[in-house]
Amino acid sequence: MTNIQSHKMTRILHVIASVDPKSGGPIEGIIQQAAQRRPTEYEISIACIDSPSESFVSNCPVKAYALGPKLRRPAWMRWLPWIRYGYVRALVPWLKHNVQNYDIVVVNGLWNYATYACKVVLPKSDRPYVVFTHGMLDPWFKKTYPLKAAVKQIFWWLCEGPLLKHAGAVLFTTDEERILARNAFWPYKITERVVGYGCGDVPPATHTQLSAFRELTPSLGDKRYLLFLSRIHPKKGCDLLIKAFSGFAKSNPHIDLVIAGPDQIGWLPKLRQLAIDLGVDSRIHFPGMIQGDAKWGAFGGAEAFVLPSHQENFGIVVAEAMALSKPVLITNKVNIWREVESAGAGLVETDDEQGISRLLSKYASLSEDQRLDMAARARQSFLANFEMRNAVVRIDEALHELIARFDRRA
Repeated sequence: MTNIQSHKMTRILHVIASVDPKSGGPIEGIIQQAAQRRPTEYEISIACIDSPSESFVSNCPVKAYALGPKLRRPAWMRWLPWIRYGYVRALVPWLKHNVQNYDIVVVNGLWNYATYACKVVLPKSDRPYVVFTHGMLDPWFKKTYPLKAAVKQIFWWLCEGPLLKHAGAVLFTTDEERILARNAFWPYKITERVVGYGCGDVPPATHTQLSAFRELTPSLGDKRYLLFLSRIHPKKGCDLLIKAFSGFAKSNPHIDLVIAGPDQIGWLPKLRQLAIDLGVDSRIHFPGMIQGDAKWGAFGGAEAFVLPSHQENFGIVVAEAMALSKPVLITNKVNIWREVESAGAGLVETDDEQGISRLLSKYASLSEDQRLDMAARARQSFLANFEMRNAVVRIDEALHELIARFDRRA
């Protein structure tokens, strides 16, 4: 009899650096996965290195054990190397004491102290574990940040490599991600498994949601717009988008651009200045991070969604746009680009200024009927490929197989 059958409740512990929504897609994925699972069949918890005093910890819809310092650290301390890495003294002891309370552990992400703590504890524990890399083995990082990559190779030998080697499985969202990861670091000895990913279905935007977004972006008025919604970060290609839009704007005076998302590295002033220098500052709107009704209103009112990333493991925001029947304009560095292109759900180009310019020009050249057809195909492709219920089935199959295999050995 397996562990699952004996107590009928599958207990899953996720370990992740942060549950802050600003940190990107991994925490959103955990939350959406939990929402798809029956609470009578699954008990989901998260261990993170956030401070328990953070409001996003108490607001997290999944039970979160925040093991960081009780008080926020002063801003200057956050630049200390061990603080940036996320060192918290309590995590290793907590894992050693509590890992027995779960059937399986899911390690989310790499290159932080939470990963190191898992490497110290999990291979020696009697609990199975998997690692979700969330695109953090993409060779783009090595090419773009060679010095960091050299340091990461050392970390790979000491931490990430052994952690992944002893994992029951290393989970990937797409075949593209799995193949790219093989060129990341040496030695590379892991058990690969592609499980997919996605988001929960999204109903059409309501009047309340549409109004919430317009109220948050008064400079936009009632104009039509293209939407970028993600972190404001160089890997997202925001600068290329502004440059390409400056050419697009001349021949498309009735369509503006919205660039929404949290600015975690202070890049936004440079982007604003770039828009001024190119003479399109009145046509580009920066509402910051948007959530709740305003977020869905932004999606719902957009002409199309654009994500000109240099590297994107999956892109939950792309799936969300497709769920709302929005054509998606992406680069071939977004790892679901093949699915988008084959479904006719959007347009795909290279991740350079010329490519983004072609992306916008191609969309502008579509007829109204072609845009409507692309929108319908986006919705169909979402339901077939990226609806979270389907992804959760595949993820849970992988977890249950590993738990059963572990129990047979025990």
